[in-house]
Amino acid sequence: LSGCDLVLVPAGLPRKPGMTRADLLGINAGIAKNIVEACAKHCPNAVVGLIVNPVNSVVPAMAELYKKKGLDPKKIVGVTTLDVVRANKFV
Repeated sequence: LSGCDLVLVPAGLPRKPGMTRADLLGINAGIAKNIVEACAKHCPNAVVGLIVNPVNSVVPAMAELYKKKGLDPKKIVGVTTLDVVRANKFV
């Protein structure tokens, strides 16, 4: 990770039948946290793109983690399928 300017993180489990959104958040936030902490240590200036569900809950939590470490929380961004479709359309 050292020297990276961009880190894309396609991590986490898909939601399984019977799994609540809270269950999914607990698992995937834990996975993202380990990776985001490594980024904070080894490439704190990189933009970290999280491809994880639920993106609207995990991203703010990871941004808060960066903020508590004295890093720029705006470096943590969420990437969704819709974003990818739009990028493909305009690139």
